[in-house]
Amino acid sequence: MSDQVVTRFAPSPTGFLHIGGARTALFNWLYARGRGGKFLLRIEDTDRERSTPEATAAILQGMAWLGLDHDGDVISQFEGANRHAEVAHQLLAEGKAYKCFSTQEEITAFREQARAEGKSTLFRSPWRDADPATHPDAPFVIRIKAPQDGATVIRDQVQGDVTIRNDQLDDMILLRSDGTPVYMLAVVVDDYDMGVTHVIRGDDHLNNAARQMMIYEAMGWNVPVWAHIPLIHGHDGKKLSKRHGALGAQEYQAMGYPAAGMRNYLARLGWSHGDDEFFTDAQAKEWFDLDGIGKSPARFDLKKLENLCGQHIAISDDAALRREIEDYLAAANLPALTSTQSSDLERAMYCLKDRARTFPELLEKAHFVLTQRPIVPDEKAEKALSSVSDGILSELTPQLQNASWSRNELEEALNSFAESKELKFGKLAGPLRAALAGRAVTPSVFDMMLVLGRDETLARLSEAAK
Repeated sequence: MSDQVVTRFAPSPTGFLHIGGARTALFNWLYARGRGGKFLLRIEDTDRERSTPEATAAILQGMAWLGLDHDGDVISQFEGANRHAEVAHQLLAEGKAYKCFSTQEEITAFREQARAEGKSTLFRSPWRDADPATHPDAPFVIRIKAPQDGATVIRDQVQGDVTIRNDQLDDMILLRSDGTPVYMLAVVVDDYDMGVTHVIRGDDHLNNAARQMMIYEAMGWNVPVWAHIPLIHGHDGKKLSKRHGALGAQEYQAMGYPAAGMRNYLARLGWSHGDDEFFTDAQAKEWFDLDGIGKSPARFDLKKLENLCGQHIAISDDAALRREIEDYLAAANLPALTSTQSSDLERAMYCLKDRARTFPELLEKAHFVLTQRPIVPDEKAEKALSSVSDGILSELTPQLQNASWSRNELEEALNSFAESKELKFGKLAGPLRAALAGRAVTPSVFDMMLVLGRDETLARLSEAAK
């Protein structure tokens, strides 16, 4: 086995990138990237009826949003069908597999009789040790010769040692009667040919490992390191489904969650590093290990996701944040920013990104810099603009014309003005927010003035005072 770690993510292209699949991809990505290894992507598109190019595109887009870059080309499992069949025929030639001519009707009859007699319904083919001279000229499948006594031990990095008695394993079909390979064979051959050293996947595949190990051992190939991770459940402890909310990774992009926050949250979903909740990608790559994965299903908690997303927005680079917000608007089919709005948003970012947990929340705070005069106040802001406040704004405007446009001077000017009117600053802030943003909840009045500049600030105050 190579010294270099090689992991893979192998989704079926039958729909969007499920949030559970996204976490599996993330775990594989973190494990490989943290060890200078390779992270490969294989599309398991052997089910031709259910696999669609649209689903493949959705998976690739979901991974691109999450920043999970893969090494090399995307591999199509379907395109490797000849190679998979070649391995089945090699096992047949070596006597480790055999042709089975039993019909579906014969298999069904066998199982019904076994059930009636209270015996195991595991099909035992009469063709396993048959003399090739007795083979009929009829359709056949190729089955592997499963070990019939002893036990298979799956040495799993998450689940521990899992022992399966070999008399519970059937002679698995490798090639169907039409010559096409089954999924179980394709997975093993692809993983071997791709040099995969660690198979990190959902624990719904745990039983598959015992059957796949038959192929590894029959071919004399090294068995990869197994790590079967528990599934994700909803807040109620039941398997994650539509009733718990969005299921696709891209749905979260369209809802305005930042990718870094999503990566952080998904990494913490079933894996832990001490008590650390918030961490960067660099820390996650350094810390992530298989022994930190728990055995119990993780519970998806939207409040925790939002909390982490808020922390990531707060530390983000302003330009990168602006670009990600533009991608969010496109994903959510919302109007794009103009070039002026885009540069204004980036300039204002310093006073927007604290305490915004999602991009819609941040854009609501940014309304003051994205909107244009005339400012139309919403219902709450309208209440702050009374005849009294109109007079106050009229008096304030000429005083601000002479102020040096710095935070200290603006704070001094506004506080002095409030004192002269025997007002608490809060009583002045409400009308100012309404005049400058048309909203009751905004960044600080001083930040808005600094971002808007003297001319725009005075123009908005003048219009509101009319």
